[in-house]
Amino acid sequence: MDYKERYEQWLSDSYFDDAVKAELEAIKADDKEIKERFYTELEFGTAGLRGVIGAGTNRMNIYTVRKATQGLSNYILKNKGEKKGVAIAFDSRRMSPEFAQEAALCLAANNIKAYVFESLRPTPELSYAVRKLGCIAGINITASHNPPEYNGYKVYWEDGAQITPPHDKGIMDEVKAVENYTEVKTMSLQDAKATGLYETIGAEIDDAYIEELKKQVLHQDAIDEVGKDIKIVYTPLHGTGNIPARRILKELGFENVYVVKEQELPDGEFPTVSYPNPEAEEAFDLGLKLAKEIDADIVLATDPDADRLGVRVKDKNGEYHTLTGNMSGCLLADYEIGQRQALKGLPEDGFLIKTIVTTNMADAIADYYHVGLIECLTGFKYIGQQILGFETSGKGEYVFGFEESYGCLIGTHARDKDAIVATMALCEAAAYYKTKDMTLWDAMISLYERYGYYKDDIKSITLKGIEGLAKIQDILEKLRKNPPAEIAGLKVLKARDYKADTIKDMQTGEVTKTGLPNSNVLYYDLADGAWVCVRPSGTEPKVKFYYGIKGISLTDADEKSEKMGNEILAMIDAIM
Repeated sequence: MDYKERYEQWLSDSYFDDAVKAELEAIKADDKEIKERFYTELEFGTAGLRGVIGAGTNRMNIYTVRKATQGLSNYILKNKGEKKGVAIAFDSRRMSPEFAQEAALCLAANNIKAYVFESLRPTPELSYAVRKLGCIAGINITASHNPPEYNGYKVYWEDGAQITPPHDKGIMDEVKAVENYTEVKTMSLQDAKATGLYETIGAEIDDAYIEELKKQVLHQDAIDEVGKDIKIVYTPLHGTGNIPARRILKELGFENVYVVKEQELPDGEFPTVSYPNPEAEEAFDLGLKLAKEIDADIVLATDPDADRLGVRVKDKNGEYHTLTGNMSGCLLADYEIGQRQALKGLPEDGFLIKTIVTTNMADAIADYYHVGLIECLTGFKYIGQQILGFETSGKGEYVFGFEESYGCLIGTHARDKDAIVATMALCEAAAYYKTKDMTLWDAMISLYERYGYYKDDIKSITLKGIEGLAKIQDILEKLRKNPPAEIAGLKVLKARDYKADTIKDMQTGEVTKTGLPNSNVLYYDLADGAWVCVRPSGTEPKVKFYYGIKGISLTDADEKSEKMGNEILAMIDAIM
């Protein structure tokens, strides 16, 4: 069936509601738009679904959500996990509550109990709830930091992490096997509740989650001493972080927390930003304005599902500095590991875990504290997979994990990055360093002086639509066939191809294995400790070029990073 036939089927079949048909009627003269909506099924990938909201097989709507849930239900039934149930959370985006309910009713119709949060909750709390309730799986309706026209559907397995092999492939296969939308099961909310297959959850999980976070506090003494003196500006960027972030800070004793009023309340239109990403400068415009008015020490921003944390910190001269995800991750890694060592010692088999696109400063921190380092593929689920491996094998202990995309996890209460615990820990670290007459920026500089002036950045190009997807693949294949001999004047020492599972020594020609799962990612180890990694985004229509260098001062690092970035842009132009 081609895209036009699918379009006509949705227009004519009584299964699809009148609102959907009206939306499709409105585009009947736009063949390109029809093709974009119907040329394929919205792909259920390793992270679940993510796409533009709208009518069509290649869009996020109640029908594609039902279809995905039917596939998940079939997989759960095959694995005899239906009695454990599924936890469901959702964020502030358009249609998030509706998609959550549709998923729950499909599960119920398959005799699988759904535990549905009463209102929006952060991603890490969903991860926590899966294990707290003993569920077989979890569903989170969110598109994280994507623009407002997007929504998504993330699936978690019983360990609390997003699905990894073999479950990801098993679920994907089951979703693909559901070909007929009209055969997807559902039932009424009234019947689902009457049969005990739909349960609303809320405060009891909130309270337990907050208590788990409090267990991670290392220096309550520092908070008690100076917490009341630290001024914190916080913005949830119209998302889920507002209540839990403010609650944990208040209960620990931080008395001066100022919320950015314009961004406080949930709003799926995200009216104050073009897209709600704490990595973007614009996300901090209002927060910095408030910070300067009240002379705040820290400015914090969580993304809509509160798994990523953006940070600005003030130095002793009153200037605010950006902490990238790599910088805040390293600051927290050094604080958590260093203070844990000082207070109660480190496990003999402790590990710091990072992704392949995360700064090499993490390697230096692990070496300094004599803990092991594990490098895994991009995506926090692979860090969660390592935690599960420690638990099942009885070997290894998690001490910290983070990725460059503004996400970390302190403790193992969740198996996804947690911006609420990161908010708590960063403010705790600020209190601790204040007792030493240091700002967080002072602490960051001390890290550079100890480990080296690492600087990491990213260049990306957005390529939307069918043609864009093909172009992204073309860029990867050209680089795969013809790896560069040097980048920014630095020799390529090794070329890693995670799709082919190879690491080629560019000097000797020797080829070894990466040891990581198959992934369409290329990585180049360069001279002088520099590196470049190329991968398609898993959440946006982009191809990303990550890179890192090591300088001998902040100025030197800035200059080397700028040169590297310019060379990468020139390389992209040449490839395209």
